[in-house]
Amino acid sequence: MSKTNFGKHSDFVVKQENPFNASPPVKLLGRSSVTPTELFFVRSHGDVPMVNVDGYRLAVNGNVSKSLSLSLNELKNNFERVEVSATLQCAGNRREELIAVQPIPHELPWGVEAISHAAWVGVRLRDVLAAAGVDSEASLHQHVDFGGLDEAERLNTRFNFGGSIPLTKALNAEVILAYEMNGEPLMPAHGFPLRALVPGFIGARSVKWLERITVQDEPSQNYFQRHAYRLFAPQIGPETVNWDEGIMLSEMNVTSVICSHVEEEQVASGVVTVQGYSIAGGGRDVMRVDVSCDGGESWTAAKLLNDAGPWAWTLWKLELELKPGKYQLVVRAVDSAINSQSAEVAQVWNFKGYMNNAWHRVNIIVE
Repeated sequence: MSKTNFGKHSDFVVKQENPFNASPPVKLLGRSSVTPTELFFVRSHGDVPMVNVDGYRLAVNGNVSKSLSLSLNELKNNFERVEVSATLQCAGNRREELIAVQPIPHELPWGVEAISHAAWVGVRLRDVLAAAGVDSEASLHQHVDFGGLDEAERLNTRFNFGGSIPLTKALNAEVILAYEMNGEPLMPAHGFPLRALVPGFIGARSVKWLERITVQDEPSQNYFQRHAYRLFAPQIGPETVNWDEGIMLSEMNVTSVICSHVEEEQVASGVVTVQGYSIAGGGRDVMRVDVSCDGGESWTAAKLLNDAGPWAWTLWKLELELKPGKYQLVVRAVDSAINSQSAEVAQVWNFKGYMNNAWHRVNIIVE
């Protein structure tokens, strides 16, 4: 283990050294429903803090009847231990395809690999909020603001990373304060000693290195909620943007990706196995995954491989009999709310490069 890769796989692809942002090679992604921790992608906005757990406290305050200050052991001993199987995805996943349409400066050029799945263990956020006397009857217009220990710098100002979710989401059983990942304590790069886990929402809302939970009347005022992680129309750019008009990102949208092949890959003729992942946000299920080998002219339904559950990706596979020639593989998915994907990347382009869920296309050469 080197000091720079935080115990990650030797083939881990580093997108940025400082802050550390990295992901697995696409062909190692989705080989199993649970991503090994050494292959789980890392999205950081500042240095990874090294926390002394002996002095660690979690503050719970704001619109509560009793403010709390909890050690990690107090969380473990005083609240029920629960496990949630959930996929996390960066809102900037697949930004590389958007950049090919039009440049997106100052944003990480993620391919399709800023997504991973793990088994998480922790305590329900709603149980902690109940201990602080949060009134669930008054939850309609309340928000839960998470504050992390990691520092970022934007607009010549240093501040801690943060973000919020509606209290209505926070009171759901799937939202936990996680201290274990895949059967082990959280690694430093994944939020040790404690992180929020908000299944179905963009990864930025699952704040790492959690030090504060504040119940309040408004969404977080943190830069990463007020400015970053907002969706704008294609005609809006950094010169014309009104940050208050952007859609504040929360639930993920339905998307699907081919992992078994990369652009211009040469493969042998005969049976070609195409594999990948699909995910639907907000607790919805992936109902169907369609694959095309002729650029979207005709489609075949893929086999869904895992009984994923509402907070997990769905892995899929399809075997195609292909003769020598050039083929464009395409994948699309439909979720349980009949949400589908846009056919063209240009239709979902935005100047921040978020939420790309256009049909995923990979050109291959069969010999």
